[in-house]
Amino acid sequence: MAKVNNHKMALLYMMRELLLKTDEEHVLNATDLIKALENMDLEADRRTIYSNVEILQDFGLDVIKKENGQGYYIGSRDFELPELKLLVDAVQSSKFITEKKSRELIGKLMELTNEQKAKQLNRSVFIRNRMKTGNESVYYNVDALHEAMNRNRQIEFKYGEWNTGRKLVEKKGGMKYLVSPWALTWDDENYYLIAFDEAAGIIKHYRVDKMMKIELTQEERVGQEAFQDFDLAAFSKKTFGMFGGPDADVVLRCRNELVGVIIDRFGTETMLVPEDDGYFHVHVTVAVSPQFYGWVTGIGSGIEISSPGEVRSGYREYLQGILSKY
Repeated sequence: MAKVNNHKMALLYMMRELLLKTDEEHVLNATDLIKALENMDLEADRRTIYSNVEILQDFGLDVIKKENGQGYYIGSRDFELPELKLLVDAVQSSKFITEKKSRELIGKLMELTNEQKAKQLNRSVFIRNRMKTGNESVYYNVDALHEAMNRNRQIEFKYGEWNTGRKLVEKKGGMKYLVSPWALTWDDENYYLIAFDEAAGIIKHYRVDKMMKIELTQEERVGQEAFQDFDLAAFSKKTFGMFGGPDADVVLRCRNELVGVIIDRFGTETMLVPEDDGYFHVHVTVAVSPQFYGWVTGIGSGIEISSPGEVRSGYREYLQGILSKY
């Protein structure tokens, strides 16, 4: 094929070559760039290279010339390597993204840096045998939920539950749920929809990977007043495993070595009240549920529910129910 004298194409291919192959430790000089363009059947000379560098710099691309004149490289990028590693870690640790979709997303993230740094990202990828959802539709469920919220529409869907055959089957005989979606949150490596159930008159949440056959309705969302002062961060802190229950102001008495556990769960703004015997106590709001009691049990004897009495009694019944099995 004859070489094409196409300055516009040469500019685009030169930009791609710089983005894919250069950084501060890996540069391309004018000869390298001319050869790369010739391999693509594009004519170029040194004046073309110098002119294109100026155009790319004017465009805003951070093309830097080495002080010793050895060549050019891309300096700052939209995403630095540590940021891409963080995103890759988030994708590969997310249970709600399938293994197939995880690999696709990580592949796209690798295209945001050069070939050398992409190899570092590739060496960090360990997806196989991690806990991953088998529901490929999760990715599209999230998109549908955002569309419903953007268009201010209620949604209908069916909800799934796992059976002993390890199949996700429709809950309640395939009954359709009708709710107003208001927020999405990520808790314990799962995606949840926070929505208003008009029939029940309360806020509810649903695992996105268990939602099936989501459809937008023509009805506008309701329940805005319920979300007027809704604090998603506070909701996540008081809800254990995203299982709901009645709110209660609880006093927890803890050994001093559990300070980190309490801060990790309830946040650094939590007031810790020291006591004289190696203990401290905190006042926190929790959604009282078996999951909350399970969290307390997992910590062990170093923590005690001091009040209120009904929560102490509920915890005692929870423990007695477990002991009755043994």
